[in-house]
Amino acid sequence: MTTWPHDPRPVRPRPAAPHVPLAGADWLASASRFPRSVHALWAEDPLATVILPCGTAFDVIDAPMLFGRRMLDRLWSPAGPGSGPVAAQRGRLLLFAAPGTAQRLPALLAWEEWGGDGRTAPPPLLSYGTGDAVTVPPLCPPPAGLEPTPPASRWLVVPDGRSPWLPAADVLLWACVRAARATPVPTPTAG
Repeated sequence: MTTWPHDPRPVRPRPAAPHVPLAGADWLASASRFPRSVHALWAEDPLATVILPCGTAFDVIDAPMLFGRRMLDRLWSPAGPGSGPVAAQRGRLLLFAAPGTAQRLPALLAWEEWGGDGRTAPPPLLSYGTGDAVTVPPLCPPPAGLEPTPPASRWLVVPDGRSPWLPAADVLLWACVRAARATPVPTPTAG
C-alpha cells in the first residue's frame, strides 16, 4: 500500500455533496483578482458559471472523461490519497491541483517510461496554469428538470474549505500511471 507522508490530511471518504459550501466558494473566489465581484455574481445567481484564472489558488489538469474517471478511481482507492476538487464539463474531467502542477506534470509524463508498444500511455492531458483560465461549475446544481442531459458542468468533488487539499504533480502522475496500466489493451484480430 502506498502511503503519502507529505500529505497532512487523513484519507477521507469521497465527498458526495453537490453544493459548494461558503468556505469552498471563498476559496474559488480567491483565485480572482476581484473576489468580491465573484461573490456578488454568485449571490445574485448561484447557478452562474464563472471563469477563474489558474496559477495562484489552483492549477487544473483536464482529462478525457473516461480516463479522468479511471484516474479519480485510483485516487479514491484504498491505496490512494484522495483528490482535490473535481468537476465534469462537456465530456472532460477537471482535476484541481496545486499551483505549479500544470507546468510539472507534462514533464513528468514525458519522462515516464511507457510500454514499448505505446498502447499503455495515457491520452493527452491538458494543463492549465499561470496565464490560463477555466470555467468552474455553478455553486449548486440547477433544480430538477432544468438541467440539460447530460449536465454541461457540475462538481463531482466540491471544494469543501478555504484551503482544500490539492494534489501535486507527483500524486497525479501516480494516478495517471495506474489508470493507464489498468486500461484494457485491445488485442489485434486476425483478418
